[in-house]
Amino acid sequence: QVQVVESGGGLVQPGGSLRLSCAASGTIFSMFAMGWYRQAPGKQRELVASITSDGNTNYADSVKGRFTISRANAKNTVYLQMNSLKPEDTAVYYCKATITPRDIHWGQGTQVTVSS
Repeated sequence: QVQVVESGGGLVQPGGSLRLSCAASGTIFSMFAMGWYRQAPGKQRELVASITSDGNTNYADSVKGRFTISRANAKNTVYLQMNSLKPEDTAVYYCKATITPRDIHWGQGTQVTVSS
């Protein structure tokens, strides 16, 4: 059984910063990749950023230069540092843990609201 738990969401003013954390626990021999997705009301879930076990990263164009994903492999933990937040970043942010392409686990999500 694998559990994925996110934390760090909240309300922040435009231009502010937040740091999200995600920890995967359970029977995990090797984690292939971890990533962050988000879903705004009325929109489809979209990739924000991902990182593989060897450090390769991928970002959505809309967050490049503002968000940074990092990972603590030994702890199966991933972080998302979000700077220069915009109202359009408002969404529920979900963590995805990919142990293998056929063994994927999602967290329950954490709300990020950017508003003055």
